[in-house]
Amino acid sequence: MEIVRRWLPLLVYAGLAVAMQLYILRWLAGRDFFARRPWRQRLLLWTGRTAAIVIALIPVIYSGNLHRLLPSTGSEWFLAGALFYGALLMTVFLLAWTGVHKTDLARRHSVKTLLGVASALPLGMAGTGVIVARMGMHLREVEIRVKGLPRGLDGLRIAQLTDLHFGVFFGPAEAERAVAMANETRPHLAVFTGDLITQRGDNLREALRILSRLKADAGVYGCHGNHEIYAQCEEAATLIGSSYGIRYLRQTFADLRFGDTQLRLTGVDYQRQSGAYLRQVRAAARPGAYNVLLSHNPDVFPVASALGFDLTLAGHTHGGQVNVEILEENLNVARFFTPYTKGLYRRSRHAAYVSSGLGTVGVPVRLGAPPEVTLIRLCAV
Repeated sequence: MEIVRRWLPLLVYAGLAVAMQLYILRWLAGRDFFARRPWRQRLLLWTGRTAAIVIALIPVIYSGNLHRLLPSTGSEWFLAGALFYGALLMTVFLLAWTGVHKTDLARRHSVKTLLGVASALPLGMAGTGVIVARMGMHLREVEIRVKGLPRGLDGLRIAQLTDLHFGVFFGPAEAERAVAMANETRPHLAVFTGDLITQRGDNLREALRILSRLKADAGVYGCHGNHEIYAQCEEAATLIGSSYGIRYLRQTFADLRFGDTQLRLTGVDYQRQSGAYLRQVRAAARPGAYNVLLSHNPDVFPVASALGFDLTLAGHTHGGQVNVEILEENLNVARFFTPYTKGLYRRSRHAAYVSSGLGTVGVPVRLGAPPEVTLIRLCAV
């Protein structure tokens, strides 16, 4: 029943979208529709353009507070439906733009075939993205070479999970698999960098219960993300997490010792872009220790490095969720908000790693940014 509950709505959406696109192709391409009613051609042309703009703006709109206006179980399906409907309107736009009514029979057939392929492409990409989001989880091992790293930290393993977004599309089976994958690395330290759930009504306690199965020599630590703020569950997550052995660092730090070396682990709640970053932990970095910062959003990195944090671990961006890598540059919608979207970044001797995370927001699709469990390994140079 759980499988049916998760997959049936998506299959219904996809089936309806395919049927509607096939119908619109047959209806419009099979008549002299535009020749007899040119005003409709203009109307459909502008409808297609509007749809293209709306589709492009959906990730930007969702980055705000749109989810607060929607039912707790409906926001992701609302956006999925909007994308499928947008694909339908784009089909109409392509028909109007190419002027099917003006072509001869042979060319008309070629154009219809081309449009059929083009109209199916968004659904094909969406289907691939859904499969990657659900089944493409992998372990990403990242080696961070540090000049003068103390002997006690050489080879230190830190397992990082982030952006669980526990719910319909990333449920218990997926969460347990992520935890098991992290435990297989036998980490010295395990951290979670925010967004346990997406919205109010998601099962916070179950997410924390599964996360508590993380095993690490020095324990499990976490920080809060923006969705803990949206769901108003920061206090609840902190208390429930504590009962499960997960320590949330909220504008505070923990001193950990590995051999004869001290590592200071500092954590902050989600840092709003309108505020001054890290003002509550400006004196947290300790001289002589290796200082690690847990921050959900990665754009604090320049401030963190200036304050003396040697390593910043973050998430938030989902690796762009749909990402294209060209010449080692990541191109995705997250770059509208931060230059730190995916992978390892350096500023002088300081480093930041931005994990692509596990779950999704908006539509349950990932392309070019598969869900990841991250293993950070510190290495002396």
